[in-house]
Amino acid sequence: MRHTGVRRAPLLVFAGAAAGFLGVLGLHSRQAPAVPAASSGARTSGGPSATAPTARPAQAGPAAGRSTVGAEVQFGYGILDVKVTASGNRITDVSVPLLQTAEPTSQQISTEAIAMLRDEALSAQSGRIDAISGATYTSEAYIQSLQAALDKLHAG
Repeated sequence: MRHTGVRRAPLLVFAGAAAGFLGVLGLHSRQAPAVPAASSGARTSGGPSATAPTARPAQAGPAAGRSTVGAEVQFGYGILDVKVTASGNRITDVSVPLLQTAEPTSQQISTEAIAMLRDEALSAQSGRIDAISGATYTSEAYIQSLQAALDKLHAG
């Protein structure tokens, strides 16, 4: 009796491992989607060495409120800062003019977390917001820069 399945098993294991490796390689080599600056206010970069300044829109008079940018905060996977716009005591907008990450996966995670953190900050009307699960470092940096911007606004 001949057992052909025994000889084929190592071949199948090798083929499965190769397919898995290629799948992971393909996932990591995928580029993160570009984030339009108008929707999130983020300037993104593939690495921390790109620090070209961006033009900031001019305020449209007193009705537009006042705004300031918090401290640039380095986190485990990059650097970011948060810009807060307020009218009176009300936070009217929160954006991230600077977001630089080390690699595309961090870019994607940070971009998704920042959108949620923005919604929380606008809802809470303060820097007392919860971190996003799965994006703890990004959340901590965002909250730190957000609070720095709020402190500047209240001091001025």
